Amino acid sequence: MLKNTLKQFARGLKLHISALYLASKDPAVPEMAKWLGIAVVAYALSPVDLIPDFIPVIGYLDELLILPLGIYLTVKLIPEEVWADCLTKAAMKPIQLPENRYAAVAIICCWLLFSAVLTYAVWSLFYQ
Repeated sequence: MLKNTLKQFARGLKLHISALYLASKDPAVPEMAKWLGIAVVAYALSPVDLIPDFIPVIGYLDELLILPLGIYLTVKLIPEEVWADCLTKAAMKPIQLPENRYAAVAIICCWLLFSAVLTYAVWSLFYQ
Protein backbone atom coordinates (compact mmCIF):
# COMPACT_ATOMS: atom_id res chain seq x y z
CA MET A 1 0.00 0.00 0.00
CA LEU A 2 2.70 2.47 1.03
CA LYS A 3 4.83 1.30 -1.89
CA ASN A 4 2.06 2.21 -4.38
CA THR A 5 1.57 5.60 -2.73
CA LEU A 6 5.28 6.34 -3.00
CA LYS A 7 5.30 5.30 -6.65
CA GLN A 8 2.37 7.63 -7.38
CA PHE A 9 4.16 10.44 -5.51
CA ALA A 10 7.31 9.88 -7.59
CA ARG A 11 5.32 9.85 -10.85
CA GLY A 12 3.60 13.07 -9.80
CA LEU A 13 6.97 14.72 -9.12
CA LYS A 14 8.26 13.58 -12.49
CA LEU A 15 5.18 14.99 -14.23
CA HIS A 16 5.45 18.30 -12.39
CA ILE A 17 9.17 18.61 -13.15
CA SER A 18 8.42 18.08 -16.85
CA ALA A 19 5.61 20.65 -16.68
CA LEU A 20 7.90 23.15 -14.94
CA TYR A 21 10.44 22.68 -17.71
CA LEU A 22 7.76 23.47 -20.29
CA ALA A 23 6.48 26.42 -18.27
CA SER A 24 9.96 27.93 -18.06
CA LYS A 25 9.90 28.28 -21.85
CA ASP A 26 6.43 29.85 -22.02
CA PRO A 27 6.41 33.63 -22.65
CA ALA A 28 3.26 34.08 -20.53
CA VAL A 29 5.09 32.97 -17.37
CA PRO A 30 6.53 35.76 -15.18
CA GLU A 31 10.32 36.00 -15.01
CA MET A 32 10.45 35.13 -11.30
CA ALA A 33 8.48 31.95 -11.91
CA LYS A 34 10.75 31.04 -14.83
CA TRP A 35 13.91 31.40 -12.76
CA LEU A 36 12.44 29.55 -9.80
CA GLY A 37 11.19 26.81 -12.12
CA ILE A 38 14.61 26.47 -13.74
CA ALA A 39 16.20 26.21 -10.28
CA VAL A 40 13.75 23.48 -9.22
CA VAL A 41 14.26 21.51 -12.46
CA ALA A 42 18.06 21.88 -12.15
CA TYR A 43 17.95 20.68 -8.54
CA ALA A 44 15.75 17.73 -9.48
CA LEU A 45 18.16 16.71 -12.25
CA SER A 46 21.31 17.47 -10.30
CA PRO A 47 23.43 14.46 -9.43
CA VAL A 48 24.39 16.18 -6.17
CA ASP A 49 21.91 16.59 -3.30
CA LEU A 50 22.02 18.90 -0.31
CA ILE A 51 21.64 15.80 1.86
CA PRO A 52 23.35 12.73 0.34
CA ASP A 53 20.93 9.85 -0.29
CA PHE A 54 23.17 7.28 1.40
CA ILE A 55 22.42 8.80 4.83
CA PRO A 56 19.61 6.67 6.30
CA VAL A 57 16.15 8.28 6.48
CA ILE A 58 17.21 11.93 6.18
CA GLY A 59 18.98 11.25 2.87
CA TYR A 60 15.68 11.39 1.02
CA LEU A 61 14.25 14.37 2.91
CA ASP A 62 15.34 16.81 0.22
CA GLU A 63 13.34 14.90 -2.39
CA LEU A 64 10.38 14.68 -0.02
CA LEU A 65 10.48 18.29 1.18
CA ILE A 66 12.56 20.61 -1.01
CA LEU A 67 11.26 19.51 -4.42
CA PRO A 68 7.54 19.58 -3.52
CA LEU A 69 7.99 22.94 -1.78
CA GLY A 70 9.85 24.37 -4.79
CA ILE A 71 7.20 23.03 -7.16
CA TYR A 72 4.41 24.45 -5.00
CA LEU A 73 5.98 27.91 -4.81
CA THR A 74 6.66 28.00 -8.54
CA VAL A 75 3.17 26.82 -9.49
CA LYS A 76 1.68 29.61 -7.35
CA LEU A 77 3.53 32.14 -9.54
CA ILE A 78 2.41 30.63 -12.86
CA PRO A 79 -0.97 31.62 -14.37
CA GLU A 80 -3.50 28.78 -13.94
CA GLU A 81 -4.28 28.42 -17.66
CA VAL A 82 -0.59 28.15 -18.55
CA TRP A 83 0.05 25.62 -15.78
CA ALA A 84 -2.91 23.46 -16.84
CA ASP A 85 -1.65 23.54 -20.44
CA CYS A 86 1.90 22.60 -19.37
CA LEU A 87 0.60 19.72 -17.22
CA THR A 88 -1.44 18.41 -20.14
CA LYS A 89 1.54 18.61 -22.51
CA ALA A 90 3.82 16.94 -19.95
CA ALA A 91 1.31 14.12 -19.39
CA MET A 92 0.97 13.49 -23.12
CA LYS A 93 4.67 13.62 -23.90
CA PRO A 94 7.07 13.63 -20.94
CA ILE A 95 10.30 15.50 -21.44
CA GLN A 96 13.18 13.20 -22.33
CA LEU A 97 16.36 15.06 -21.56
CA PRO A 98 19.41 13.79 -23.42
CA GLU A 99 22.35 12.54 -21.41
CA ASN A 100 24.93 15.24 -21.47
CA ARG A 101 28.22 14.69 -19.67
CA TYR A 102 29.18 18.34 -20.10
CA ALA A 103 26.02 19.44 -18.30
CA ALA A 104 26.74 16.97 -15.48
CA VAL A 105 30.28 18.35 -15.16
CA ALA A 106 28.92 21.93 -15.13
CA ILE A 107 26.40 21.07 -12.39
CA ILE A 108 29.06 19.38 -10.29
CA CYS A 109 31.36 22.41 -10.73
CA CYS A 110 28.53 24.72 -9.61
CA TRP A 111 27.99 22.61 -6.48
CA LEU A 112 31.71 22.59 -5.75
CA LEU A 113 31.86 26.37 -6.16
CA PHE A 114 28.83 26.77 -3.89
CA SER A 115 30.46 24.48 -1.31
CA ALA A 116 33.72 26.44 -1.47
CA VAL A 117 31.95 29.77 -0.99
CA LEU A 118 29.90 28.39 1.89
CA THR A 119 33.01 26.90 3.51
CA TYR A 120 34.85 30.21 3.15
CA ALA A 121 31.91 32.11 4.65
CA VAL A 122 31.69 29.78 7.65
CA TRP A 123 35.47 29.80 8.07
CA SER A 124 35.52 33.61 8.00
CA LEU A 125 32.66 33.81 10.45
CA PHE A 126 34.24 31.60 13.09
CA TYR A 127 37.97 32.14 12.62
CA GLN A 128 38.35 35.90 12.18
